[in-house]
Amino acid sequence: MSTSLETRLASGGVICAGGYLFEVERRGYIRAGEFVPTVALEHPEVLAQVTRDFLRAGSDVALAFTYNGHREKLRIIGQEDLLEKLNRAALRIANHVADEEAASSGMRALVAGNISNTNIFDPDDPASHVTVRDMYREMIGWAAEAGVDYMQAETIYYLEEAKIALEEIQRAGLPSVMMVAAFADGNLRDSTPEDACEALSQLGATVVGVNCFREPKTMLPLLERVRARVTDGYLGTLPVAYRTTGEHPTMFNLPDPHNTATIPNGRTFPAALEGQQCNRYELGEFTKTVWDMGFRFVGVCCGGSVIHHRAVAEALGRQPYASKYSPDMSKHFMYGTDASLKPHMQAHGEEA
Repeated sequence: MSTSLETRLASGGVICAGGYLFEVERRGYIRAGEFVPTVALEHPEVLAQVTRDFLRAGSDVALAFTYNGHREKLRIIGQEDLLEKLNRAALRIANHVADEEAASSGMRALVAGNISNTNIFDPDDPASHVTVRDMYREMIGWAAEAGVDYMQAETIYYLEEAKIALEEIQRAGLPSVMMVAAFADGNLRDSTPEDACEALSQLGATVVGVNCFREPKTMLPLLERVRARVTDGYLGTLPVAYRTTGEHPTMFNLPDPHNTATIPNGRTFPAALEGQQCNRYELGEFTKTVWDMGFRFVGVCCGGSVIHHRAVAEALGRQPYASKYSPDMSKHFMYGTDASLKPHMQAHGEEA
């Protein structure tokens, strides 16, 4: 059984497990820094397992891992010839896993194509706008041919670039989730989150919202601004799972005062962020907060793993397959409550 993006938004909301980039890097199959998703070609079994894990944790979306899978990223690593092959492989994996999981769950996940910031858009260079449009058009075209349910455009920090993306998605006749990203000053490079979301909503985007860069605490003020401005249409958000702060509101410049190692370049981003990880309960509480605000497209972006995605689902009262393995401390040898546990071991709990 399968339903459309809009039907699911209207009936119970959509959970989207994002963060494929960081999760695959954490498993050792992407080079941090260049962050190009060649895993779809080099280790398709790894990408299939990540997708399966995310669906079993409660995601309603099998997101084709083509984030950063665009022509510019592949040009930088000298593998532009792999562009179409990589995109089609990632789309094929997302569809295949969605089919497999539907056989046991009875509900097929939405399959989404994915485009992102191109890193070449220049508001003062019209030629770059043409190049960006061509890059988006080819990726969206492959996604449409693969039969995706919608396109997800995310982490875009120029409104004008997002407009190009939306135009190309609409040209392909697909629903759209448009997610912008705000820098440390709380703004895009050419707009504010609320102005951008309002503009994209008025242009016909199915979902508008803010993703990446920020964790729940520093993301929430931006979402309040968006909520106050966009009163019609669906809203979404996917924060990162790293503890950003008022002083350091994005994950790019987070210090780690407890670190004892020499970190290359002296920067925790992107390969030394483990010490700033949000716990699962923080993402669960954030989900409840934004849900009550009216956001119906929710999830976790960079840093999000199975435990975070499961917490999002459980916060909304769902019990996905992975809830079978949710914490149950009743059997713990020191902190449990089971009557068969040994009292002399439980007594050590405060001393451990």
